[in-house]
Amino acid sequence: MVPLVRALIAAHPHAAARLLVGDDRVSANPKLNNCVKGWAAAAHDWIVIADSNVLMPRDYIQRLLSARQLDCGLVCAPPIGARPANFWAALECAFLNTYQARWQYLADALGHGFAQGKTMLWRRADLEAAGGIRALGAELAEDAASTKVVRAQGLAVHLVDAPFAQPLGRRGLREVWRRQTRWARLRRASFPQLFAPEIVAGALPPLLAAALVATAGGWPVGGSGGARAGRWYGAGMALAQAAGWHLSPLYPAVAALRDVLLPCLWLDALVGTDFVWRGNAMSIAADDEPVLTAHVPAKW
Repeated sequence: MVPLVRALIAAHPHAAARLLVGDDRVSANPKLNNCVKGWAAAAHDWIVIADSNVLMPRDYIQRLLSARQLDCGLVCAPPIGARPANFWAALECAFLNTYQARWQYLADALGHGFAQGKTMLWRRADLEAAGGIRALGAELAEDAASTKVVRAQGLAVHLVDAPFAQPLGRRGLREVWRRQTRWARLRRASFPQLFAPEIVAGALPPLLAAALVATAGGWPVGGSGGARAGRWYGAGMALAQAAGWHLSPLYPAVAALRDVLLPCLWLDALVGTDFVWRGNAMSIAADDEPVLTAHVPAKW
């Protein structure tokens, strides 16, 4: 990667680009530690912090800036899964798109937007007023800390009009599960009051309720449940189609599997504390000091 970046810099000498290398351990968050040097070296008032696995269209910055409003302290965009190359990658699409992005945009529409670390546009003065980029180390997840920093200033987090794609390629079930459990455990640690109702998210609670109503009314459970499941997953497919997100004939199967896994994911996050992030073993346990530990072998 370093030779590629250096080649791009050499090919565009008119661009004020620099490659910064180093390990500034200012927090337990390896991603935040990697961004500190870039924040300090940035020369402008507007700074974008973006993950390297998110695609940036030509109007990327313009779309971020256009999402700002008078009360805006931060502009973000959730990742949208794209280009899945196997079943498990399609499952990750179902998590990212018609579940997580759907709820995040609903929260934004209701005036309760929250940060997503994949893409964040900061006005330097807003974050500096809160103590600078090191203030994002107050939480294990920098996006959770960002949400709290912005709200503490009486400002709001807003989302771009349409999120940016994250190509997924091939995924394994274990890889997808570990990522989802990490995110769920971090949500539980940072926003427990919002994490709690996640147990009723997904299709299982309404489908079980419909089955109970059908049983009590003496109606055929299979036909009633099948009709409701068809409407539920049909709505998800309609959303993906309208938004231009990945949609395939596998969607009902992967979305159903996602919804079966959601309660398991919630229970795992409720009792679990440890996870691995970028090769670093970490913990959300209240009695654990949030520090980086030895690098975990690549098999993790």
